[in-house]
Amino acid sequence: MWLDYLARFWSVQLALVHGLGVLNAIHAVLKVRSPQGAFGWALALAGFPYAAIPLYWVFGRSKFIGYRRARPESDTPLDRAAQEALAALMPLRADVPSDSPLGTPRHSLSFFPATRGNTITLLRDGAETFPALFDAIERAEHYLLVQFFIVRDDRLGRELLRRLAAKARTGVRVFFLFDEVGCHSLSRRFFAELCAAGARVEPFRTTRGRGNRFQLNFRNHRKVLIADGHLALTGGLNVGVEYNGEDARFGPWRDTHARVIGPAVQALQMPFVEDWHWATGEILTLDWQPATDVTPGQTVQVLATGPADDLDVCALTFLRLINSARRRLWLASPYFVPDPAVLSALQLAALRGVDVRVMLPDRPDHWLPYLSSFSYYDALARTSIALHRYTAGFHHQKIALVDEELAAVGSINVDYRSFHLNFELALLVADAAFARDVAAMLEADFTRCRCVDLATEYAGRPWWFKASVRVARLLSPVQ
Repeated sequence: MWLDYLARFWSVQLALVHGLGVLNAIHAVLKVRSPQGAFGWALALAGFPYAAIPLYWVFGRSKFIGYRRARPESDTPLDRAAQEALAALMPLRADVPSDSPLGTPRHSLSFFPATRGNTITLLRDGAETFPALFDAIERAEHYLLVQFFIVRDDRLGRELLRRLAAKARTGVRVFFLFDEVGCHSLSRRFFAELCAAGARVEPFRTTRGRGNRFQLNFRNHRKVLIADGHLALTGGLNVGVEYNGEDARFGPWRDTHARVIGPAVQALQMPFVEDWHWATGEILTLDWQPATDVTPGQTVQVLATGPADDLDVCALTFLRLINSARRRLWLASPYFVPDPAVLSALQLAALRGVDVRVMLPDRPDHWLPYLSSFSYYDALARTSIALHRYTAGFHHQKIALVDEELAAVGSINVDYRSFHLNFELALLVADAAFARDVAAMLEADFTRCRCVDLATEYAGRPWWFKASVRVARLLSPVQ
């Protein structure tokens, strides 16, 4: 008798799981971004629900609905802060052509306008970046906003926290925000001294809220430090000894950050305020009055993107950059997993005679995106796009250089995750002198690269490597 009951119990459980799989398959058909993704998820959920359902709950979402709903409605404290910052920046908005990737106030992908009166300084590698970070901390008199995707419990991470704690003890308000996935190895004890000094330390809390507890696929990938609303640093470097070239596994670490003085700092503050509001429910009281550093200075557009945007702002901005190129388009990224629209735009740029170069690392730090990049060799080989693999250490910088007057520096990789799933931050700088500095930096990097023979290098690989590449490409939304 008990065997009959057990059989009925498992029959009911199996029916429920398959029914739940069908319901999730319907949800995937209605909600997943691409037809290919919707079909793949629906097939897996209907045919193999036992494994597919938990994977779909973790990786199936393409929009961060909870964060979007927490964004400012009219006449809320967060909305009033955003409007105060916008009103202060509008008198300093730069005049840019209507077809510029920066966008006019009516045609911009950013909430804030491009501003004039900025001074942007390139910071090459950890040797220039970390002293500049520590100097900014020492300069702070009122508050410090600090946000990183990864902070290591090592010599460099502890030095950052020691300096922040010392500043907090002098009365400077310190707000520290970190991503739980990037900092998964850290314990609360790591932040004990900083908290004891009076600083506020908070995780980003991607899974906060009843409906968000399974969404582990969104990351806050931003890296920024802001002092008093007048000085900021942002770019590609996290905090750890490997980013300073001190890790034996990676050796020299090639990366780029930027130091910003001027009204663009106010625009950099707002994404932090919004992230802090999501994590804590609080609205920070900050200085929203910009100070021009020089006149006319450099024109800068702050680009803050993420999975809560109504549009795919990150991917659309890259399309704008690529489509605007007439002579030169150089991209530097540790990962290359572009979506079909970006890949097509790169091909079209090469076909119209643009010098298109892509710089990637020659060694992997993460195997899935490294393998995925090989799946694009055939598409790149059909045009004159040149692929360069950096050989003098690990290459991690995120740079775009367009023609002779526009460059982008930030946290955005040329991959599916940055375009659609991560919260990212970048500076678009329209300035010929800055573009020359970036060009000189990249030209030096190209001398440390090997130029890939796209027609033969992948074709000569063994079958098991090609199979791994195809599997990695299929998993691109979760890399």
